[in-house]
Order: sequence, then structure tokens, then C-alpha cells
Amino acid sequence: MRIGIVGLPNVGKSTLFNALTSGGATAENYPFCTVDPNIGVVPVPDERLERLAGAAKPPKVIPAAVEFVDIAGLVQGASKGEGLGNQFLGHIRDVDAIVHVVRCFEDPDVTHVMGELDAVRDHDVITGELALADLDLAQRRQVKVHKTARSGDKEARAEDAFLDRVIEELLAGHGVREAVQSEQERAACFKLGFLTVRPIIYAANVTEEDLGQEDLPALTALREAIQLHHENAEAVTFSAKFEAELADLTAAERDEFLAAAGMGEPWLERLIHACYRLLKLETFFTVGDKEARAWTVPINTTAYDAAGKIHSDFQRGFIRAETIHVDDFVAAGSYKAAREQGLMRSEGRDYVVQDGEVLLFRFNVEERGTGKRERYDSLSSEFTDACHNRSPCPVPPSPFSPLPQDSLRNYIPPSHN
Repeated sequence: MRIGIVGLPNVGKSTLFNALTSGGATAENYPFCTVDPNIGVVPVPDERLERLAGAAKPPKVIPAAVEFVDIAGLVQGASKGEGLGNQFLGHIRDVDAIVHVVRCFEDPDVTHVMGELDAVRDHDVITGELALADLDLAQRRQVKVHKTARSGDKEARAEDAFLDRVIEELLAGHGVREAVQSEQERAACFKLGFLTVRPIIYAANVTEEDLGQEDLPALTALREAIQLHHENAEAVTFSAKFEAELADLTAAERDEFLAAAGMGEPWLERLIHACYRLLKLETFFTVGDKEARAWTVPINTTAYDAAGKIHSDFQRGFIRAETIHVDDFVAAGSYKAAREQGLMRSEGRDYVVQDGEVLLFRFNVEERGTGKRERYDSLSSEFTDACHNRSPCPVPPSPFSPLPQDSLRNYIPPSHN
């Protein structure tokens, strides 16, 4: 998951980025102090993975990850190239979701690029620039598609009609998301590079004293503007200064600091959870002797597609998936105990993976040059290494007998010494 942090200059984007990633991005009091996007990868906090690792005790624990991109401040006229706008808008096209930082605090020591504080105006500037960029893209795309559509091409005619809807919504002051009527159209919008189809979270940057207050005038006005534009977006408060201070503390100090501020979890965790909701994502787990790992997939992912998330050979040779909820696995303590208690289930390729499940994949792989197919499971250490390195799955020279349906066996590669 790749999340872009956008907003006007000097609203707290880079300060937030540094707090989230400890990346040391430039955060100075002047416009365009960030030109090239700063990128930081942050592990997704998940106490379920911690409990799973505590039960299985593998030497390695690999959480899911979120990539944050600190995109330089946009200004009015960015869609026409103002303030290096075209370059910055291009960076936004590479992200899955957008965090739009809006300044909601007064500070005479921090200049505002547009003068007086006005959260709604700042929202409208960025939203308007993204919409104008999309309108230009849609109109240029339609010129090309329309010629093909006139020749009778069915796909071109369908796209031409869709672009009509897109342009109509953009001219009405809405985003491309309002024109989308199917997942296929949504995927096409991402592929074409439309900006206003991306899910948005509005981060209202407030003072430490205003944290947790939901009735702030600026926040209320911002939420009204979001509704006016028909945006399917969340608006949450945070303090960039507070998060920066939090990032410098130890885990114990952080918990104490959060408790004193009346906050149950750091804003990073709340932000990631909000992104998961907006992008309709969920997490499944794998665990073995070598590692416990979290994987992020779209909701309604099948077991077959989840296998492909780990490695293409898992998907190509898919036999079945054995599944158990992480809570049941932790209570049992191992695969063996879970099977003895009847907690493991065998599911086929069309099974819809549920959030929080632990999956063990059974699959076969053709031995190169022989035409023979042998069965393996996802606990094999060689296959675990292959998944981690994204390399082709190795096929051992000695045959591996088929796994009995009613028992769990781990493949241990033979020694070649």
C-alpha cells in the first residue's frame, strides 16, 4: 500500500512524514522545501501478528508494510504547471490513497502561503487543482478514443461514454469517483491516472491543546466542504508537533504520553486503519518454523489469489488451503494441536479469505525436465526462502511423496553435502 501525503506548502506534511517514518525529510518554513518526493516504509502495527509469533516462536517476524510518500506542496495553478505542479501531480498518480493535510492552527511564526488561515479555501484549492488535472486528462483521452469509437469499436464506444460521465462530474465540481459505476471502471481510472478517484483522508493539523476536539470550527467547516464535493473521505485531527515529539520516545514513554493526552493509539495506527477501510483491505497470516508474516489483500480475495500474493508457484500449483483463525491458532499453540482439536479447515481455490486467518497452502510443482509434479506445502523452508527473495521456487532433486489428507507434514529439503 502506497500513501501520498499532499497539501499546500507549510501545512505540516513533512513534519508528519518525519513523525510517521523517522525519515528526516526537510521540514522548513518556506514553500517548496521538498521537491523530490521523500519515501519511507513503515511496518503496519498488528497485535495479532505479535500474538501469532509469540505462540509459534519463529526466529523472524515480518509485518505488512505501508509506503508513505511526502509530495511537495501544491499551489493554485498546479494543474497548469505552477510551482512545479505537473511534476508533483505526477507523483500523486503513483499512490493508492491520498492523505490531504489541511492546516487548522494559527501560528505567526509559520507562514501560510495564501495569507490568512482558511481550511475550506485550502481544501478547495487542492481539490480544484486535482479536478482540473483530471479534466485535462479526460478531455485529451476522449479526443483519441472518440475517433476509434466513431468506427464502431465497442470498447472505444464504452470508454467514450464513460469519459462523458467523467467530464460531466468534473465540470459539476465533483471527482471522477462520482462517475465510477463498477470495479472495472475504477481499475481503469487508476490505470489512466485519474487523481480524484483515489480514496482521501483529510488530516486536520491542529494544536496539541485541540487534539481530540471534534467541534472545532475549522474542522466542522472542512467536513461540510467534503460533503459538498460528494467525497467519500474521512476527516481526522492530528498534531504534527505532537506526533514529532511522540516519535522520539521509547515505547513505554509513548504509552504514558498517549495516556496523558487521552489517546488510545498513535495517529499512525489510526491513519493506517483508516486507509485499510477506505481501500477495503484485510490481512491474512502465514506462520512456520522460519517466520510469521502478515499479508495485505483486498477484501473478498480468494484462496487462489492469496496464494499468488505469496508466490506465483503457490497459485499455479494450488491444491487447497488449510485455514484457521489467528485467535484459534494462538489458543492451540501449533498446527499439530489445532488439527488434533479439529480447528483446521481445508478450503478450495474459490474460498473467500477472511480477515485474521492463518493460511497454510498445499500445492504441487512440476519437476523441471521430467514432467512429474510433486506436492509441497508452504511451510517448506526452501519455499519460504523463495517467497522472501521473490525467486522461482526450487524443486528438490529427490521426490517428495504426496501428503496424506488427514495429517500435516513439513517438507525438509535433503542435504546436498
